[in-house]
Amino acid sequence: MRAATDMRVGLMMALISVSAALAQRVDQSDLKLASKDVPPRWLTWAEKTDFQQTPRYAHTISYCRDLADASDWVRFGTFGVSPEDRELPLVIAAKDGDFSPDAARNHDKLVVLIQNCIHAGECAGKDASLMLLRDIAVTRQFEHLLNHVVLLVIPIYNVDGHERFGPYLRINQNGPEQMGWRTTSRNLNLNRDFMKVDAVETRAWLALWNKWQPDFHIDTHTTDGGDWQYDVLYAIDTHDAAEPHIVRWIEESYRPFVLSKMEDDGHLCLPYFWFVDGKDPIKGIRSGGFGPRFANGYVALRNRPSLLVETHMLKRYRTRVIGQYDIIRHTLEYLNEHPDTLREAIQSADSTKPGSLRGNAESKLTLTVKSTDTSEPIDFKGVAWRRELSPISGDVRIVYDGRQRVDLNTVWFNKTEPAKQVDPPRGYLIPPQWTEVIDVLEAHGLKVARLDEGAKVPVQSYRFHDVGFRERPYEGRHTVNYRAEQVQEERWFPAGSYFVSLDQRTWKVAVHLLEPDAPDSLVAWGFFNAVFEQKEYAEGYVLEQLASRMMAESDGLRQEFEQKVRSDKAFAADPHARLYWFYERSPYWDEAMNVYPVGRVATDVQLPLEQARESR
Repeated sequence: MRAATDMRVGLMMALISVSAALAQRVDQSDLKLASKDVPPRWLTWAEKTDFQQTPRYAHTISYCRDLADASDWVRFGTFGVSPEDRELPLVIAAKDGDFSPDAARNHDKLVVLIQNCIHAGECAGKDASLMLLRDIAVTRQFEHLLNHVVLLVIPIYNVDGHERFGPYLRINQNGPEQMGWRTTSRNLNLNRDFMKVDAVETRAWLALWNKWQPDFHIDTHTTDGGDWQYDVLYAIDTHDAAEPHIVRWIEESYRPFVLSKMEDDGHLCLPYFWFVDGKDPIKGIRSGGFGPRFANGYVALRNRPSLLVETHMLKRYRTRVIGQYDIIRHTLEYLNEHPDTLREAIQSADSTKPGSLRGNAESKLTLTVKSTDTSEPIDFKGVAWRRELSPISGDVRIVYDGRQRVDLNTVWFNKTEPAKQVDPPRGYLIPPQWTEVIDVLEAHGLKVARLDEGAKVPVQSYRFHDVGFRERPYEGRHTVNYRAEQVQEERWFPAGSYFVSLDQRTWKVAVHLLEPDAPDSLVAWGFFNAVFEQKEYAEGYVLEQLASRMMAESDGLRQEFEQKVRSDKAFAADPHARLYWFYERSPYWDEAMNVYPVGRVATDVQLPLEQARESR
């Protein structure tokens, strides 16, 4: 017990030593807080502790309630309950009493959703949001930021992870002294859950989104990775899978304004990237797109811009909070000054229907993108480093000297191209037994209808080959990989089968959930794993007789088998595989195995449908 205590004290002293060293590193120490004339009682916990600490859940909620009590522009509420029975907090800031979606729309207000602490140890956005809410609604220094915007702020999204509080939860991070944990109480990463929606927190978030239909989304984080001068990295989807109308708005309107303002404030910003080689920065950096399991990738699927903000882990906590505060503030400035530009882009984006893409090879829906080998020069603002052999790992390691700036002439691989695309169908038919799938679709706000009676329907579907499962669970699931072959057939769908029409605003989400080649399809996440299981078997002596009879009846089959034996040594040496080769080609084989139960309705076939069901 004494040894454990001594080790704990030693670790704490080492942590203090590391923190002192980090304080001497390259940092934007001259960054100024925009907040002015704040009465002492309205200082946040972070400000009171000179940005050495971040508040716990209870103190955060108390501060939010105080804001609501002090200002008619603020209301505090909740939007769900965590597995450990903590309420998920929500602050709404609005003028003119616009505290409901209908009121906001009636007054032509943009709705902006800011979520913090999805990874609860990455808490700079929380403290920045509390400061900004105060400066808007209490001191009113920035009251104009509500002129054309209704602000929804989730101060802590991962509330259970937030209260797994301590000093040893973010080894990569320079402060605060203590912080929360990355995942939920069920050990799920909420920023991998936006499609499969296994977490109750995600279900609550989707209900909030479907109710308010925000126009702009901000997701605050702290980086992991290497060392550099930049204090703010950001990502906002402009790659091939993003909606072109939104992309143009980002590139031509929003981004130039915000980056110019951030530069004026003294920030160094760069789009989110990673090193081509983490041990050798001179090889360059690479950027790419985010899939819809991530918050910003999911919001892009719903035709809305989503700003991912990653303040640098090794910068002082004060610097990180200021970075979050300033980029949120300047985003709200732009939206208030030019609300119609975003509104028009969204209206154009939402008017894009799958029918306009169908049959047009140049307009297929992009499911995934890949980074290309096309690069451009960049004057990368790094810090000094050296490479040396590690006596611990026995490998080459990189050692950063964060006290010395280095401008590195290198390359940036920042181009993407479509990797997988699909021609969207009219809709999807799902047999009635797959209720868990329907539950997920409805959680996303998709409307579904049901067949009044059974029907034989011509559909496209998929047969799976080369099926393999992840050995260890990932986000609580054994995910599956496969090769999907499209097939065309008539298939019987019983009464009560579900039809998901793509003639609805959220149609892209439906495609990504139901197309097997999509990165976060429900097939890939394991919702259909039962179709990959063999349920009937045959004894070897029975298959011997079946194989002999089949070869006697088909000379072509016999020749195909003999060729397989000659050309495939592993097959030839595997008695089980040789026998099952015939079983798979016999009428006894399970025709439903490795076959996708969902059908793509690609024509205007008449379906006996009930009224579409409203989603939750």
